[in-house]
Amino acid sequence: MNKFSRIGFIFAAAGSAVGLGNIWKFPYITGEYGGGAFVLVYLLCIVFIGLVVFIAESYLGQASEANVSSTFIKMSKTKNPNWKYAGFMVFAGLFILAFYSVVLGWILNYIIVSFGNLPNSAQAAGNSFNTLISEKIGLQILLHSIVALITIFIVLKGVKDGIEKINLILMPLLGVIMFGLLAYALTLDSFSKSIEFMFRADWSKIDENALLAALGQAFFTLSLGIGTIMTYSASLPQKNNFVKSSLYVAIVDTTIAIVAGLIIFSFLFAAGAKSSAGPGLVFISLPVIFEQWGTLGNIIAVAFFSALLFAGITSAVSMIEPVLMLFIERFNMTRKKAVAICGSIFYIFGIIALLSMSSSYKESLTFFGKNAFDWMDFLTSSISMPIAAIITCIFLGFFVDKEKIKNKFTQHVPVAIFNIWYVLVKYIVPLAVTILLLNKLGIIK
Repeated sequence: MNKFSRIGFIFAAAGSAVGLGNIWKFPYITGEYGGGAFVLVYLLCIVFIGLVVFIAESYLGQASEANVSSTFIKMSKTKNPNWKYAGFMVFAGLFILAFYSVVLGWILNYIIVSFGNLPNSAQAAGNSFNTLISEKIGLQILLHSIVALITIFIVLKGVKDGIEKINLILMPLLGVIMFGLLAYALTLDSFSKSIEFMFRADWSKIDENALLAALGQAFFTLSLGIGTIMTYSASLPQKNNFVKSSLYVAIVDTTIAIVAGLIIFSFLFAAGAKSSAGPGLVFISLPVIFEQWGTLGNIIAVAFFSALLFAGITSAVSMIEPVLMLFIERFNMTRKKAVAICGSIFYIFGIIALLSMSSSYKESLTFFGKNAFDWMDFLTSSISMPIAAIITCIFLGFFVDKEKIKNKFTQHVPVAIFNIWYVLVKYIVPLAVTILLLNKLGIIK
């Protein structure tokens, strides 16, 4: 198996974590739940749940040096072959990638649009976006196809020559663009208002829905519960400090999210727009603001949507790699054959997802009140990912030799830190995630 360099692993794992969830989803959710209080809840979820599970997945991957399914068998005390079924989590990545690729297609479209005339009103921007997703089926399929081909090309190259190299290029570019946009935001009078909004707690909007949103965001943004971190960590040299690497990734991921929030809210407040613009914030509210800034707005729009695309591509390749490794190692497939199968699956389901939002096919692709796009999102982020995290924590806490875990951990951290983490991963995290999952499903209130 090809190995990541240490910096290659950090960039690849950060590339997986830093995606649309940071630059698109985090700001609009923060806006919906009132700013600072939600940010604090989110940070607590990252530290006490997200990072705990991230370290657990990193340990399992590095210790096993195997695909996700084989990892569970290899690391269990009894080597019980039934643990292979825990590898189901990797297939969630393919279905996330299906609708994720569609959204990346939208972003690619907005990069192109940003070179020309941007919409000059919220109504025009809304109409333009709605026309794209409901009427322009051919264009969406073309854009989805371009994103799919880029993703497939990268993963065909493998871990070292494909995933590591693209992250070593795109992650620094993303950082340069984001901090360039931050530098511009700092010149705006609205930046101080953005800071106040992001860091002043308004607890009136924090309820169980806010807690669920914060937890879901933590899982989604750190790529937990789909086998990515386990798979990437399996390519991490044994001597590398997986705890420190995990911490670095969490810091980079959270920093990008906070910076994105500061930038976007500065832009919104400068234009007198509302913070609670919802999912349409990036595709409706921001283009109108950029249009008001003339040529400078076009430049900023291109930079902003390029940052979104770069972040999305690095996440996209991470979603498909766990399934590829499963097919290659457990079914003895060549990488080309595995990529052909996985690429076909997410590409076809991506077309189903985009058709389910079109005016022509929406009705026939809507079931129990949700279209196919929304079902893919709900079943992966709200069901599969939390269940996979619960299984991972229970497995590590009750079915893996504690002394083996302790010996590896204490090569890098004090025993006291290990003991705290072990209690969290064995008892606290699975219980907390289970309660929040049951609440999300309406089973308990």
